[in-house]
Amino acid sequence: MNAADDIQTRWWKLEEKLIEKFGKKPDMESILFLIGVQEVNGAGHKFTKEQKEDLMHIAVCTLLMSSGYYEHEGWDEDGWPHFKQLKEYKMMSLFEQENLLKDHVLFYFAQNEFL
Repeated sequence: MNAADDIQTRWWKLEEKLIEKFGKKPDMESILFLIGVQEVNGAGHKFTKEQKEDLMHIAVCTLLMSSGYYEHEGWDEDGWPHFKQLKEYKMMSLFEQENLLKDHVLFYFAQNEFL
């Protein structure tokens, strides 16, 4: 089994757990939104379209901190985290980008004892 197969197998298990919890299969954007909401303790809040995009960006930064792409700089007056990019992304195919994000999402959920 190669690494991509392992990521996909673990991804399907995560999707099953999320379906059990939320009643439908989430796409990557929904998962990133969920992580962003978790990071700002925003459960139950209504968000504007711009805030939803910001939450997905927060999720990506949070996920990629573990690989040294970002560091947390602090919080603004509204309680939203801000990040500093530490290194550039290397050129990757869409498949590689998706697997990078999936791997980091899986790590995030494992760290938060969801998996």
